[in-house]
Amino acid sequence: MNSDKVLDAKGLACPMPIVKTKKAINELQYGQVLEIHATDKGSKADLVAWSNSGGHELLQSTEENGVLKFWIKKG
Repeated sequence: MNSDKVLDAKGLACPMPIVKTKKAINELQYGQVLEIHATDKGSKADLVAWSNSGGHELLQSTEENGVLKFWIKKG
C-alpha cells in the first residue's frame, strides 16, 4: 500500500507510538496516508481507537516478523 510518510515507532512503549503518530499525522494534508511501524502489541488497539476518535481512517494493519504495520488516512 502506498503511503505519503512512514513513521518508525519500533521499540517504543505506550503511549509513545500514539504521541509520535499524532505529531506525524499533523504534518500531513487531508487524505494523505501515514504508515506506522510499531512493536508494542498495545499499539493495535490504541491506533484503532485513536483513528476513530480523531476522525481518521485505519485503512489496513498487518504484522510481519513481530512488526505491526498500520496505514492511516488523515481525515
